[in-house]
Amino acid sequence: MALRKSHGAVFGLAVLLAGCSYATDTFDSLWPSLTGDDPSGKQRAQSEKVQIAKSDAEKMASPTLSPAAPAAPPLLGTTNFAQPPVTQGPQTGTFVGQNVSQMRNELGSLRGEIGTRNNLLQQIRGATTQNAQRYHGVVAAINSRLQLGTTPGNPVLVSQWNAAQAELDRIGADIAAMNSLANGVASSSALASFLLEKARAAYSLQGAIDEDHRQLAILEDETNRTVVLIDRLLNELSEDISRQTAYVGNERHNLTTLSLAIKNGEAYGQSLTNRAYFAASPLAGSAPAGGGNASAGGNQRPLVVIRFDRPDVPYQQALYNAVSKAIERRPQAAFALVAVAPANGAPAEVALNTSKAKKNADQVLRTLTEMGLPAGRVSLSATTSADASTNEVHIYLR
Repeated sequence: MALRKSHGAVFGLAVLLAGCSYATDTFDSLWPSLTGDDPSGKQRAQSEKVQIAKSDAEKMASPTLSPAAPAAPPLLGTTNFAQPPVTQGPQTGTFVGQNVSQMRNELGSLRGEIGTRNNLLQQIRGATTQNAQRYHGVVAAINSRLQLGTTPGNPVLVSQWNAAQAELDRIGADIAAMNSLANGVASSSALASFLLEKARAAYSLQGAIDEDHRQLAILEDETNRTVVLIDRLLNELSEDISRQTAYVGNERHNLTTLSLAIKNGEAYGQSLTNRAYFAASPLAGSAPAGGGNASAGGNQRPLVVIRFDRPDVPYQQALYNAVSKAIERRPQAAFALVAVAPANGAPAEVALNTSKAKKNADQVLRTLTEMGLPAGRVSLSATTSADASTNEVHIYLR
């Protein structure tokens, strides 16, 4: 089919898959469907019908899909915050010397606390790494099985999904442990700052000898290094907590989408919620002149057209691919779902078809939310069309 050039050199394309068609709203024309029918519902002339042969992938009993790239867990900090013992010094017998000895003991106790918390941090990091490895191992096994093809609601995959959920919960518990550790380190930070000020103030005390000031200088340097180390520990903990929290939140969305894939027995990909954070370039010409949707009488092309011309139309994969691609190009995109019913027939028949079309639109909306698309970014409406021969659901990019 020859491409047509419009005034703005805009090209058109649409693809129909098993009762579901999709195309970006930037396209100006549509390919004919697999049966040669016009996607708008208008019958083409017999001479314009085009028969498209099935591809090799379509001829397969269990077609495979390109696997989605697995999301790797964020790297944790690697710093070991161990410190050497506090440098000891001889007793001078002066009042200042006694203060130096007391502050040295306090700094030693503080470093002991930091050492204990450092050991706990390394344990949490090790546990988090193991939990993340087990989680991704289970998710990879589920995706591999879905790619090969499986039955809807396979109980083995359901059990594996529950195991993945448990591993993700353990990572969430590790984050809670990091938060608790950060609170303890913050209290140590306040004590270290107090000791540093105390050491600096000791220089002004009367009755000190040169050895007292020499030991004070060493104590001040070591206390200052402890303050810097605690600050670094807090910063690294904060970064770890922030990254892990975002990671767990994204993976929970992915698990929700994965549960839908298990229920339908086919692989999709990452949650649509997470795809909205990808780098994207804006869609060109997203709203044609005189735009709008079918319910508003505009001429905007639908992103997806789902024809419910038989029971259990397998629209999910094509819907996911189209919406996912739109979000990649425009992360903040919103969508309009329009339930379209045939306008032909008696009033009672039209009313019945309108009710069925609305139920179909509700079903598509539930599918989108299960795929991770926030319901607040989808609007619903209904209309009738003399061009429609069966109940349809149109999805428009807003």
